[in-house]
Amino acid sequence: MTSRKYRAGFSLLELLIVVTVILIIAAIAIPNLLRSKMAANEAAAVGTLRTVNSACVAYSTNWGTGYPVSLSNLGPAKPATASAADLVDSTVAGGTKSGYVLTYVSSSPTNGKIWTYTINANPVVPGKTGGRYFFTNQSGVIRYNSAGAAALTSPPI
Repeated sequence: MTSRKYRAGFSLLELLIVVTVILIIAAIAIPNLLRSKMAANEAAAVGTLRTVNSACVAYSTNWGTGYPVSLSNLGPAKPATASAADLVDSTVAGGTKSGYVLTYVSSSPTNGKIWTYTINANPVVPGKTGGRYFFTNQSGVIRYNSAGAAALTSPPI
């Protein structure tokens, strides 16, 4: 009587087929994942701009000096002061959030108060961390542009 030895495991061909199927699935899924990450970053940027607009109004009401000079004036502190009003987290006060760089520019004081400001939210790496650029000012209207930095003349969201 002869005995047959059974081999356990997969053949090289079977393993190559499995690896090929996994690579095809990854090639389909990764671009969609990157697009969804960009969309999430853009939504976070718009939310951050809304938060900063609200914080600027609260700052103006609380301190009576008009709008803040910079984003850092809205940052965390205990107790809150005009130079650190504790209205936004340290990430936003530092000028970055979710793949976007926030650029805050206030007007020069008139009669001791700052009456206007602008904020641009631009992707850190255009096309990777975000596809649209955003703009807002003291009006609270958030505007966007897909080709470059958004401005007051850009369409509203």
